[in-house]
Amino acid sequence: MAQRRPWTPWALAVGLVAAVVVVYLPALEAGFIWNDSDYVTRAELRSWAGLGRIWFEVGATEQYYPLLHSFFWWQHLLWGDAPFGYHLVGVLLHAGNACLLALCLRRWEVPGAWLAAYVFALHPVCVESVAWVAEQKNTLSLAFYLGAALAYDAFDRGRGRKAYALATGLFLLALLSKTTTATLAPALAVILWWRRGRLAWRRDALPLLPWMAMATVAGLFSAWVERTYIGAEGAEFTLGGVERLLLAGRVVWFYVGKLVWPVDLVFIYPRWSIATDGWTQAFALLGALAALAVAWAIRRRTRAPLAAALFFGGSLFPVLGFFNVYGFLFSYVADHWQYLPCLGLIVLACSAATRYASGFPLIARGLAALVTLAALGVLSSRQSRMYRDIESFYRTILADNPAAWMAHNNLGSLLREQGRWEEAEQHFKETLRYRPHSAKAHHNLGTLAQDRRRWIEAVDHYGEAVRRAPGNADYHNHLAGALREVGRLDEAVTHHRESLRLDPASHAAHNNAGVTLRALGRLPEALAAFEQAARLEPRSAPAQLNLALTYSLMGREAESRRHYDRARQLNPALPALPR
Repeated sequence: MAQRRPWTPWALAVGLVAAVVVVYLPALEAGFIWNDSDYVTRAELRSWAGLGRIWFEVGATEQYYPLLHSFFWWQHLLWGDAPFGYHLVGVLLHAGNACLLALCLRRWEVPGAWLAAYVFALHPVCVESVAWVAEQKNTLSLAFYLGAALAYDAFDRGRGRKAYALATGLFLLALLSKTTTATLAPALAVILWWRRGRLAWRRDALPLLPWMAMATVAGLFSAWVERTYIGAEGAEFTLGGVERLLLAGRVVWFYVGKLVWPVDLVFIYPRWSIATDGWTQAFALLGALAALAVAWAIRRRTRAPLAAALFFGGSLFPVLGFFNVYGFLFSYVADHWQYLPCLGLIVLACSAATRYASGFPLIARGLAALVTLAALGVLSSRQSRMYRDIESFYRTILADNPAAWMAHNNLGSLLREQGRWEEAEQHFKETLRYRPHSAKAHHNLGTLAQDRRRWIEAVDHYGEAVRRAPGNADYHNHLAGALREVGRLDEAVTHHRESLRLDPASHAAHNNAGVTLRALGRLPEALAAFEQAARLEPRSAPAQLNLALTYSLMGREAESRRHYDRARQLNPALPALPR
């Protein structure tokens, strides 16, 4: 066999990066979608103090991934709220990850290393992780994950302390970007077993024990954050042990199917019914166990299938259903959850194909690879077009999954903001059709009724939202405002009190309560509420304007004018008072 030229890996890497950029051109032109605003750094976190909050205040960001959110913080300094920069970073991270994968596989002497890298780079199941800005947590964390694997391989070969320290540091950075990378330690154990045929306690297991401890702490903490701050608890997450086991079997085969035949990919897949699909899930579980048994039986002939299955299943373990994940409210599966796990099966398939095709002419092998990669690239490019704008994004989801209640609800909110009230109302009603107990849908219908000045209707919907979610401060606040508009002032005060009890730091709730108290003639109490609103949010023009009006009603014109002038500074559209 001819010796590969030294520049060949560099040429393959450049070609891979170019192919990824071309395939993801539609994503580079895309905007922000869904919860990207929770990841692109919010205004209150854009200072050095905000960066400190990202690291030391749990709940300051949607998930406690401080390195990820610091990465977004720095990006915001570079390109602010322009989507292009964030999309470009995601695309380049993905291409870099594919190159790192090739480097790892070449170090481990896996056949078809670059083929696997190209398949991973162009596979449609990765589109969700690349084109969705919020999923930089996948692309960034995988970069550290693969970097840690490379550094650990250097340690394993030379047993140097610096290499081990570097590997551990990179693993910690991966955990701080996304905690599903906690599976790296067992994954490395599987790779070591595949390479050697056995594991030694001192050589193989002992160095990975500190990583396992770090992973356990990070995983437990992340699960607590998911429950406490994100809401992954309650009746919808109540599954028994048998149900979770059955679910895991079906989830595994779902992901295998999408890897083998990547068509009909949906951002929100239909949510399965564990109760009614029991037999389907039982057969899926038995099939998964049977496949594992076969891989075990042939391990003396080849360890690759068992290693790939263990890597795939182990990396999927955090999202197989054994732990509560907030996304399970919408669906038990999502393409971005297999961004890392898919590496196991992609590598197995490409390695087997390379070995099998070695007897064929080079031109035939090259043509087969090009056709496969071209097909994957076309599918990925088409898939990335759904991210071009937020309305297209939701409409694409609903075209593939009309029962996606979250898409109906979010599209309704978007249409309401655009003044397309009739369409918005229809989507909110569709949300209730598929999720009858949704407090958010009732709240959104209440907001829509408020926009239309239909106050009695607003009271009904806000009241239903409060009944279904009595612990939501905003729902009480909005119900109180609607009650005030229909003259039910005493009831409004009751809900103002509850809203402020639940969230005493809400300047909007204090301001709203002040308006009701002023309508009741309780001017000193109203003044105190407005002053608190202004303290909590010094740049609130409505609070300053309400202070001006209340002082005027109390006959304190000098103080009234001072607050009115401040309101005009914050909102220059207000008319000037005569001097």
